[in-house]
Amino acid sequence: MPPKPAASDEPSAALPPALQLLAERGVQRRYRTRAMLIEEGDTGGAVYIVLAGRLRAFLSDTRGREVTLALHGPGEYVGEMSLDGGPRSASVQAVEPTLCAVVTRETMLQYVAEHPDFAFALIVRLIRRARLATESARSMALLDVYARLRRLLESRSAMAAEGGARRLAERLTHQAMASEIGCSREMVSRLLKDLEQGGYISVDRRQIVIERELPARW
Repeated sequence: MPPKPAASDEPSAALPPALQLLAERGVQRRYRTRAMLIEEGDTGGAVYIVLAGRLRAFLSDTRGREVTLALHGPGEYVGEMSLDGGPRSASVQAVEPTLCAVVTRETMLQYVAEHPDFAFALIVRLIRRARLATESARSMALLDVYARLRRLLESRSAMAAEGGARRLAERLTHQAMASEIGCSREMVSRLLKDLEQGGYISVDRRQIVIERELPARW
């Protein structure tokens, strides 16, 4: 069956007005969990606007090791790095059932030319992505594995209503954390076990809770 127009009557995420107008020029496509939308190194210029669900951008090597670059939920988009006509710089996979508006490179470029405000927002987005890539490279080069894990836990946690503990907003598997900080799953499991035994963290309904300030070094 052909893809449905993105302007259908199906419910979609509340998008910023400029992004909503762009999504309406694309087509809606649904992706199952673990479906690959983009393969690193491939050619192609489609941009994927997330209407529902979540995507993961990641890099991998020939041995199957992966590093997660970012997670993208409703109101975000991926694929804009290929607008220069070059190969895809990363792979993108659905981490849960996901609905996207798929916009071709030609449509995206025309829309950018017609909407200067959106073009400026796109430039700001690309600058922010470049800065995040620089920060990630610095972290990998200068921080040890524990320091990277600590940064991940603290950045993903929020203060709970009671007791001052901090709970991670999502249930991250040990493999997902390992992919994000560039180490083995076994290393993450060992560090988390040590932190739990030391009373720094606990696990409640498969969610990590930071019970007290994590040590600067381990």
